[in-house]
Amino acid sequence: MRIEVRRGNYYEDFVEGRRFFHHWGRTFTLQDTLTFSTLTQQHNPLYFNEEYARYLGYQGVPVNPLLVFATVLGLTVEDLSEAGGPFLGVDDLRFGVPVYPGDTVYAVSEVVSRRESRSRPGWGIVEWRTVGFNQRGEVVVQYRRRNLARMRGAEGR
Repeated sequence: MRIEVRRGNYYEDFVEGRRFFHHWGRTFTLQDTLTFSTLTQQHNPLYFNEEYARYLGYQGVPVNPLLVFATVLGLTVEDLSEAGGPFLGVDDLRFGVPVYPGDTVYAVSEVVSRRESRSRPGWGIVEWRTVGFNQRGEVVVQYRRRNLARMRGAEGR
C-alpha cells in the first residue's frame, strides 16, 4: 500500500506578507568551507589560508559566501518550493557579516508578490524575500527569489 504525503505549499498558500520561519538551521565547519571552495575551484586564499585571512582583518578563514547563500536557499526549500515548480532566479543578492566555522545560520522568508502564470495554466509565479542570519541575529545574506508554484487541483495539468 502506498501512502501519498503532500509536501510543500501550493500557490494559494503564498499570500503576500506571509512569513516563513524555516525551522532548520545549519552549523558550518572549517571542513565545509575548505571542501566547497576546493570542489568549486575557488582559488581565493581567503577561503583556505588562515594567515592570509587574518592579514586581511578577518577572525580566521570565513565560510565561502557562495556556500552560505546555497545553504540558506536550501533551508527554505521545504516551505517554499518542495511542492515542485521550476526555479526562476535570484535578484538583489547581498552578503552581510562574514560567517565563520562554528556559526549557525537560520532563514526567514516573506512572500513579496504572486501572480498567475500567463503561459502555464495551473501555475503561478511567487516571489519571496529571504534573510539568512547567524546565531547572534546578524544578517549574513539576503536576496529575492522566484519560482513557479503549482496551484491546487492542477496536478494533472
